[in-house]
Amino acid sequence: MTTVENSATRVDNSHTPVVLGGTRGGPDQPTLRTDRWWLAPVITVAILSSFVIYATWAAFVNKDYYAGATMHRDLISPFYSPCLTQGCLTTGASMGGHVLNWWTISPALLILIFPLGFRMTCYYYRRAYYRSFWWAPPSCSVSDAHKSYSGESKFPLIMQNVHRYFFYFGLIFNVLLTYDAIVAFNQPGIGIGVTVGTLVLVINATLLWLYSLSCHACRHLCGGQVRSFAAHPIRAKLWKFVTPLNAKHMQFAWVSLFFVAFTDIYVRLVASGTISDFRLF
Repeated sequence: MTTVENSATRVDNSHTPVVLGGTRGGPDQPTLRTDRWWLAPVITVAILSSFVIYATWAAFVNKDYYAGATMHRDLISPFYSPCLTQGCLTTGASMGGHVLNWWTISPALLILIFPLGFRMTCYYYRRAYYRSFWWAPPSCSVSDAHKSYSGESKFPLIMQNVHRYFFYFGLIFNVLLTYDAIVAFNQPGIGIGVTVGTLVLVINATLLWLYSLSCHACRHLCGGQVRSFAAHPIRAKLWKFVTPLNAKHMQFAWVSLFFVAFTDIYVRLVASGTISDFRLF
């Protein structure tokens, strides 16, 4: 008998049998993982809930959202721009003018629905709050908390399909906040200059542009349904520009969320006289 025949007939007891379809968990044991897999969902819940609570308070408080000529500044909170109502405290910092004379409560309530809708329907944020709030599923190798799955084909999740339209509104608000950032270089009674508040508004507008341009809907708009980039050279260039940004969409989503809240806080502290907006030059 040859060596090959001997090896073929030899019984090998060194391997470990593999059983497919083994237990992954259940109602009493949703996972076999022993690490702190629940930590990321808990942190996400804490951050998003804190932002929603703060934004709701900031929208209803209806004051200290504009630092104007009496402070030699032209700074407006992104939560209140554009300020469209008659009761707005702004003078020239916000586009749109005071056109809605009939609106008597906080003007922020007219505005936040659009950026909030854009973020709520965002592909990345869907993943974040599906995992953290709904546990669908909360992490890899962890059972889904729901017995059935219908995707986004039924109410209310079918409303997620309006994301592309909120994306267009988001671009409009980016233009308005860019305008506010440019106006912030004006220091009434002093002239053109740069303050910390100017830089805050510029950085905020920049981060919101990066968040919007890195959006999956933006990438699809640039290059989606194009069968030949050679036939569409302009769209090809736009697609190549936004694709690297799309890879960083998660980072831009979180950084812009933190900074838009920080911008509101900074303007609020300046407008209330709590802090002074330091003039760089």
